[in-house]
Amino acid sequence: MTTLLSIGIALALLLVLFCLVKWWNLRNVGVTPVHLFTFIAILFTSGLDVGLIMFPLTEFPVYADTATAPEYGFANPLAIEFGFWGFLIWAFYFLTAFYFCIVEPRVRFFEKPVVKIVNNAVIIGTCAFTGYLFLTYLPWYASGIIGDGETLSWHFYAIVLATIALAAYSSTDIKYVRILSLASTWLFFALILGMALAAAMGIDDLFATASLAGEYFTNIHKFVLPLNDYHQFYLFWWFAWSIMIGQFTSRFVGGLKTWQVFVSLLVFPSIPLLIWFSVLHFYWANELATGGLIAISMLVVGVTFVINSLDSLIRLYTDNLGLTTERLGRLVYLGLNVAVLFGLVLLFKSGWMQIEWIGSVVIGIYFACVIYIALFKRREVMAITASPEDRDLDFQRIETVH
Repeated sequence: MTTLLSIGIALALLLVLFCLVKWWNLRNVGVTPVHLFTFIAILFTSGLDVGLIMFPLTEFPVYADTATAPEYGFANPLAIEFGFWGFLIWAFYFLTAFYFCIVEPRVRFFEKPVVKIVNNAVIIGTCAFTGYLFLTYLPWYASGIIGDGETLSWHFYAIVLATIALAAYSSTDIKYVRILSLASTWLFFALILGMALAAAMGIDDLFATASLAGEYFTNIHKFVLPLNDYHQFYLFWWFAWSIMIGQFTSRFVGGLKTWQVFVSLLVFPSIPLLIWFSVLHFYWANELATGGLIAISMLVVGVTFVINSLDSLIRLYTDNLGLTTERLGRLVYLGLNVAVLFGLVLLFKSGWMQIEWIGSVVIGIYFACVIYIALFKRREVMAITASPEDRDLDFQRIETVH
């Protein structure tokens, strides 16, 4: 699987380079364009899940233990964490967002029945994996609030089930998705500020801690291919998300040129990521407690992130498959999505499903799409000079949420 992953990464990065060179100044306009901040909020909260909130405090000690894992010895734990979540890895999302905004309307590869079925199976499986991660890490983060910090009691299954139900309900109207994306972004910022204040972390402390990420940029080439099995897990995870996030977020691009989309996707999400990791690293390095109100706040934001990730993806695959509320009715729509996703969460919990399998399928889709274009749609793609939705946008009329 490592070989397949490495080839997939090489293909994706080559395609990113090709798109930038070929369509550097092409204006990207989605079918539902929004202002830049709304677009970034939708991208950030849809493209990340509960792992962002729950993983770092458990991972810093692992990355620091270079005696056990010498492959992490080239950089500090903050730089490693940032490398697993930030900057270059978002190039996958740029590639797929650009593709669905500019190329897919001419190619219609994802409308082919077999591709549609496989792609939507990937989306549903990845949704369930998000729920599984949430379930797995809940006891640790709820320690002192619910349970003993290790045992998965019925309370945690109930929380996950309720979260999936709320996400399914939110997906019934696109305005809920946009509103929740903005709300999640502001809640995340509030969590960062609140935790920094609680730790008496000043601006100097923040900059000093954030500067540790410099070792990521000086070693960025080392993050391209998997460092070990755990990094491989992360990269497969990013691949699993890449097509569906690009497909969903592409509709909201509001007239940015290709290079601006690229910079926006790599830089804007990475800034709050770095600040968040810096705050958590400060807690870890200074052995500060994260219980009580802090734990509750992290849980609230984590739940919001899960709902926000799931609702956009539920909306995507139900639209793709025609399983809308208009067709099924709201009660059937909600019951079907909750039953399918919670059932798959239990399959992930039992070990019957692995995110690496889903990531491998996505890499296969990448190759199939490239081959299809090369054989049947090369002239149409090479002749692209404008976005299918391009027009003189009146940005006073672009949808935005206040």
